[in-house]
Amino acid sequence: MLKTHSCGELNKEHVGREVTLAGWVDRRRDHGGLTFIDLRDSNGVAQVVFNPAISKSCHQIASEMRNEYVVSVSGEVTLRPPGTENLKLPSGEIEVIAQQTTILNPSKTPPFYINEEVEVDENLRLKYRYLDLRRKRMLNNLILRDKVVTFFRNFLHERGFIEVETPILIKSTPEGARDYLVPSRLYPGNFYALPQSPQILKQLLMVAGIEKYFQIAKCFRDEDSRADRQPEHTQLDIEMSFVDENDILSLAEELFSQLIEKVTPGKRILKPFPRINYREAMEKYGSDKPDLRFGMEMRDFTDIAARTDFSVFKKIVADGGRVKGICAPGCSGYTRTQLEELNQFVKGYGAGGLLTFALGSDSGNSKDLTLDMVKSVASKYMTLEQIEEMARRVEANLGDLLLVVAGKPKIVDKALGELRREMGSRLKMADPDLLAFVFITNFPLFAWDEDTKRWEPEHHPFTSPAPEDINKLESDPGKVRARMYDIVCNGMELASGSIRIHTPELQRRIFRLLGYTDEDIMLKFGTMIEAFEYGAPPHGGIAPGVDRIVMILAGEQTIREVMAFPKNQGAIDMMLEAPSPAREEQLKELHLSLREES
Repeated sequence: MLKTHSCGELNKEHVGREVTLAGWVDRRRDHGGLTFIDLRDSNGVAQVVFNPAISKSCHQIASEMRNEYVVSVSGEVTLRPPGTENLKLPSGEIEVIAQQTTILNPSKTPPFYINEEVEVDENLRLKYRYLDLRRKRMLNNLILRDKVVTFFRNFLHERGFIEVETPILIKSTPEGARDYLVPSRLYPGNFYALPQSPQILKQLLMVAGIEKYFQIAKCFRDEDSRADRQPEHTQLDIEMSFVDENDILSLAEELFSQLIEKVTPGKRILKPFPRINYREAMEKYGSDKPDLRFGMEMRDFTDIAARTDFSVFKKIVADGGRVKGICAPGCSGYTRTQLEELNQFVKGYGAGGLLTFALGSDSGNSKDLTLDMVKSVASKYMTLEQIEEMARRVEANLGDLLLVVAGKPKIVDKALGELRREMGSRLKMADPDLLAFVFITNFPLFAWDEDTKRWEPEHHPFTSPAPEDINKLESDPGKVRARMYDIVCNGMELASGSIRIHTPELQRRIFRLLGYTDEDIMLKFGTMIEAFEYGAPPHGGIAPGVDRIVMILAGEQTIREVMAFPKNQGAIDMMLEAPSPAREEQLKELHLSLREES
């Protein structure tokens, strides 16, 4: 190799040794007759001194060096003069006295600083991603990702799992999102699809008798990008035979607990992971992805609202709506501007508005709440006892602010759940070093789609219904529970999984309920149905998202920061300029033609 040591590994134990380093110029400083270079490689930084008294030629070459030049340096490791040490660096007690040096490749001035953590437009960073990845933060994120994936592989291999790769070009099947289609040159008019997940393939591996499978799988979904979503993502795919929900959740808890302890020991986790059913999560947090690092649980005020003289409440309750609220501690002094911000916030989620109750002040001498201490447009239509009952339910004290939303149940839960998350962030109630994992269980098997007027699978059509609910499939599908579970951490879904259907009869019933004809079933899912007729074992699995896991462990706000070459928010590859038009000869080869949109 072109170097004997990496820059970051040098320390005072190497004093007196002749070494050769190679890397990028991080900084260059001229001090009198001496030139200092901070030389950076993927392992760290080392200071190199160019002294004309030792080598005039080296000193001359150093004068030509600029930031991001690729250089090689040979010299002796010495201790830095007393008082000049940099104890923030592993190599901060030593320096290398250059005796030979070579500029391996010069560099243009980069479009942004690489040796400083400064704000840079994201599209510019993505256009020059190969430069962005030289930054320490980004390099550390990739190193962390490598540690996470390595841990997953070791953990599962130790427990008898086999890593199996599944194909990227497969048949298009409906799994929830749009497929990316790949036209076939050999079979005009036919298409492959990129897998949304290896769902059918991993179930067929269970039929094949693999029993314990895993894969670090690439998944492709043609859906709008978000902070935690990309057109392509990576998941840890796990599937097991002869298991039930508890087996999978126990394995997942052990996997995540050991991951945190071994890869990011500075993080704290709550153990054992609580298990909350879907309805309880929606009732308390307005979300199936609750952040449990803080309380502020939602409480139902519908019965209280029905007894008041407040006409808004009474009409909503009479129309089958609900009234729910949360407590924002210490916020009774919020200004009109602040309250209006919160009002507009909930309106953004479909609510008609936000009703607030400021419960006096905790700075006064009074310990008891009186009606004239309550600031709310609704207080004159309510009794003190009614307001006190609401305060008790959310454990509010003097100086707190009640935030109340009324309307259709789904809108109330969504708007108030998002407001809970927003207030937790504003009040800094969530400990950034705490990882609050939670299992969400007992999801509904189906969700009613108002647009298509049909039932859609909550997870995917291969999820098994709860055994005690199978008799409701055709008569009352909305009440059928799924053998499905999510892993949520700090308000983000990290994994989803289920016990799968493994008999052809039950799988056909589910497909028919979703609107497929028997002909559709065999056309789209014939391979799986036939496979189940050859002795499919009971099986289930879970698929944690690698990108989201690393994002949380790294403390980043988007998964783009933990992927080497992500797309931007518009699903555009700024570096390679994709998507891009195909050449006419390519389209001709694929028997494709483009038409103008009308």
